[in-house]
Amino acid sequence: MKDIVIKTPQEIAIMRHSGALLAKVFAMLDEVIGEGITTMEINDRTEAFIVDELKSRPASKGQYDFPYVLNTSVDEVICHGIPSASKILRSGMIVNVDITLENNGFIADSSKMYCIGQITPVAKRLVNNVYESMWQGIRTVKPGATLGDIGHAIQRHAEQAGYSVVREYCGHGIGREMHEGPAVLHFGQPGTGTVLQEGMVFTIEPMINQGDHRIKQKKDGWTVVTRDKKLSAQWEHTVAVTADGVEILTLRAEEREAGYQQRY
Repeated sequence: MKDIVIKTPQEIAIMRHSGALLAKVFAMLDEVIGEGITTMEINDRTEAFIVDELKSRPASKGQYDFPYVLNTSVDEVICHGIPSASKILRSGMIVNVDITLENNGFIADSSKMYCIGQITPVAKRLVNNVYESMWQGIRTVKPGATLGDIGHAIQRHAEQAGYSVVREYCGHGIGREMHEGPAVLHFGQPGTGTVLQEGMVFTIEPMINQGDHRIKQKKDGWTVVTRDKKLSAQWEHTVAVTADGVEILTLRAEEREAGYQQRY
């Protein structure tokens, strides 16, 4: 992991704008994603919207030679699911859509779970728990807290519900580059790890499994699945450490309407 880059207020303002643009991408996808769409159609609609409507750059395309603008991780896929013209979303599926967007030199990163048609109560419970686990982590962010505090809050909430936290993948610092320091683990001990300070910007993106936390990577070199083939879910926001708490730079309109705040 690269060095931590402390952002100036001016740089955070640019990142706030990038985050707001990314929230608009998800608002567009809310009207698009449903039964019968392919994951490649999601990719193509997203690319056109980012480039043509938002005059921005899909930052994932070409990163580490990845050829697409987003990841679509369905059911037992934990992360890095590759869009496909043959992968059709059907009722009962859950899918994580993970998107990055660069505008004016700074990148925002966020992901959202979509529940297709009628999903099982088991799947719905997992999706909801992972969302609240992410927020448990977000609300611990403030100057003087530690990365271990974030990880512990997420791990405790997930494990109390009987789920397991993926160990191999983590959140990360972000700014002019997609991956900066620090590495933000989604498990840990309170009071351990890097101490947070104003101006840090990073993602919180827990990947949590219905069953065992162990993973398996497919032969395509990207797709990561649960070893036991049970469901996995993930949510993600880009956040900035403020003078007295945290600001969520990628907050979406429906979250505001549901009572989630931009700042804590």
